[in-house]
Amino acid sequence: MTFTQAAPVSRPTSKPGLPHLLALGAVVGPVLFTVSWLVLGAVSDGYTLFGHTFRDYSPVSQPISGLGMGDTAPYMNTAFVLCGLLLVVGVVGVMRVTSGGRVTTALLALTGVGQAMCGIFTLEAMMPHSLGFMLALGTPAVSFLLAGRHFRRVPGWERLGTGLFVAAPVSLALFVAFFMTFQPTADGAEHGVAGLVQRAGAVEVFAWFVAMGWMAFRHR
Repeated sequence: MTFTQAAPVSRPTSKPGLPHLLALGAVVGPVLFTVSWLVLGAVSDGYTLFGHTFRDYSPVSQPISGLGMGDTAPYMNTAFVLCGLLLVVGVVGVMRVTSGGRVTTALLALTGVGQAMCGIFTLEAMMPHSLGFMLALGTPAVSFLLAGRHFRRVPGWERLGTGLFVAAPVSLALFVAFFMTFQPTADGAEHGVAGLVQRAGAVEVFAWFVAMGWMAFRHR
């Protein structure tokens, strides 16, 4: 009786392609941005805006954009622009991996565009800076709904799609809450909880982008 050695079964392997690597921008950008405002907020010694000097920077009462002024300005504004661009690249990668539509891609990318605008136009350029903020944290109220509908049709992405349906109204509620707590005065910027509400909104929105980017990177 003779025995023959069975040939090893070959298993197909799939290496990440360019879209998968691009999708990591949706992970790296938000994480780097969050680390930036955490670190710079801890070392900021204040800033001057429209003739008023804020001697102590408070992450509870003052917005993240306040770090784009004073000694921390070069670092925070660079983080705004760089992380915004990374987010746009990441969104393109995510939607290419999942064969998403152009409209959904464009709306998701507006968050990154708005983030970059906040670094190009500081608080001293109030109108374009405010527009950038509204694009960054306001558009997810719509873009998350469209993305959720798209991902629910992608095998393995159904739970993320359903989660985005919940994330859309939550993002809108936090966006509205910021404007309800924000007081556009020197005294208002030194009291209240507008800075804390804004940070909660930013973390909530960017966490979903991180989830998209990581899932796209691992998707085969």
